[in-house]
Amino acid sequence: MAHHTVNPSELPTPKGFSHGTLAGNTLYLGGQTALDKNMNIVPGGIVEQFRQSFSNVLTTLAAAGGQPEDLTNITIFLTDIPDYQAHGREIGRVWRELAGPVYPAMAGIGTTGLWQAEALIEITAIAVIPEDRLIRP
Repeated sequence: MAHHTVNPSELPTPKGFSHGTLAGNTLYLGGQTALDKNMNIVPGGIVEQFRQSFSNVLTTLAAAGGQPEDLTNITIFLTDIPDYQAHGREIGRVWRELAGPVYPAMAGIGTTGLWQAEALIEITAIAVIPEDRLIRP
């Protein structure tokens, strides 16, 4: 089975990784921190970083023809779990704004650090996209 990289032009150009890898109709979404197009982590704390990170995931998903309901698994890496929990309601509102009432299998994992020192969150995901919407790069 051929694998295809998915690197939407709306996201920073990857070097040494891919934003997504499509294998059949399964899209493996690479870890997304809160990087904006200029390669800067967005300011504003965990809620704004969640918004940017999850938006980056959804941008890659859309580039392959996917929609939020195609997400089957999400892993969220956090440098400060209590901070994430304290802002859970706000993060939930952002989730529903971006993805609607879609809740795939999820895991939240605490870590001591991420690739960019100022990153508070990184999100990876897997999606299964129906053939009739699938866009192969």
